[in-house]
Amino acid sequence: MTTIAKTNIQDLLNFIDASPSPWHVVATSAERLSNSGFKALNESKAWALDTGGRYFVTRGGSSVIAFTIGQNALPASGFNMVGAHTDSPGLRLKPHAAYSSDGLIRIGVEVYGWPILATFADRDLSIAGRVNIRTALGFETKLIKFEKPVLRLPNLAIHMNREVNDKGLKFNKQTELPLLFSETVDDVEADTQFLEKIATLLTVEVKDIINFELNVFDTQKGVIWGANQEFIANSQLDNLASCHAALSALLANEKPKNTAICALFDHEEVGSESATGASGSFLADIVERISLHLNKEEKLRTLANSFFISADMAHAFHPNHAGSYEPCHHVHINKGPVIKTNANQRYATNATSAARFITLCEQAGVPYQQYAHRTDLGCGSTIGPIVASRLGVSSVDVGSPMWAMHSIRESAGVLDHAYMIQVLTSYYS
Repeated sequence: MTTIAKTNIQDLLNFIDASPSPWHVVATSAERLSNSGFKALNESKAWALDTGGRYFVTRGGSSVIAFTIGQNALPASGFNMVGAHTDSPGLRLKPHAAYSSDGLIRIGVEVYGWPILATFADRDLSIAGRVNIRTALGFETKLIKFEKPVLRLPNLAIHMNREVNDKGLKFNKQTELPLLFSETVDDVEADTQFLEKIATLLTVEVKDIINFELNVFDTQKGVIWGANQEFIANSQLDNLASCHAALSALLANEKPKNTAICALFDHEEVGSESATGASGSFLADIVERISLHLNKEEKLRTLANSFFISADMAHAFHPNHAGSYEPCHHVHINKGPVIKTNANQRYATNATSAARFITLCEQAGVPYQQYAHRTDLGCGSTIGPIVASRLGVSSVDVGSPMWAMHSIRESAGVLDHAYMIQVLTSYYS
């Protein structure tokens, strides 16, 4: 492991551990951007953008777009764009989450996206997200994170589920996913007991809590593992590894020649159809405001010369399940970024955009791989086709290879993350 790769990977693990919810991802990203000289902009205010200026905008607290105004004229150079997503599949708390049952307080949850539910069992779980608090002027939003485990989903003993090893661990989403929180306290409603814990952590009164958006996260920290320390394990590698790589590449380029954009969206795991998702207007609005000084034809030329890299994790070959992969498209951990292709446009890649990314890899001295899904299995999708269709720009779907995608504990390669940062840094420069 090179020194740079080791530094990058530890920074990634720290980034993920500090970001147990989409709102924390944006807060962590905004802090890094501010510390690197990026100026925060407000969508509701007028903007004054300067050549060489570095800026970022957040929307809804869970999406952020950062950009640097390049030296080259937009119509001739276009935008160099990278996109990823801040959300990960998992469990979200219901608005009235806490209820009493048989001397215990349980927390009701909804399934967000498509997590591997069995991996949530017997883990040290906790709660993170945002809470709205009443103030004299209305309300304010506070981020919250319980550092210690406060939730658990205990397995049913094998003596009562004797076929679990043959038929797999399955949960009824309504009746078997509620999480254990605490023992009940006499004469105190479960909801009140739950809100008291939130109020104490935020140093507010229970009566001042309006509502919340909270998700469940695994408190186990990310680790580097393997006989040669060549792998990593953590939650949310899909897709915070891509967020971190894109952000790191943008921060590494203080004065790019072309205007560079890093867009991190919420709600990819549930279809992106929201004001903060890639299917919303966020990126188009930022592109429009950056190019307000251009006439209509110049704006169209700018988009025609732009390029979008959709960065989302890829499926690494798992030798224990060889039959689940397309035979001629095995991709391997620590062998470089993966270019993802699907004839039905589940990915935005075409021959031209793939060739452009291959050229970028070659120029950066980075190996690359190509992936296609088994034809008889359903293929996931990304923000790539969405952005490509909304903006009409050439786009490619890429990602670092990983194992156990959508597990609460995913694995990937140390070198692959360094490779991704390296090629994106070269692209932005």
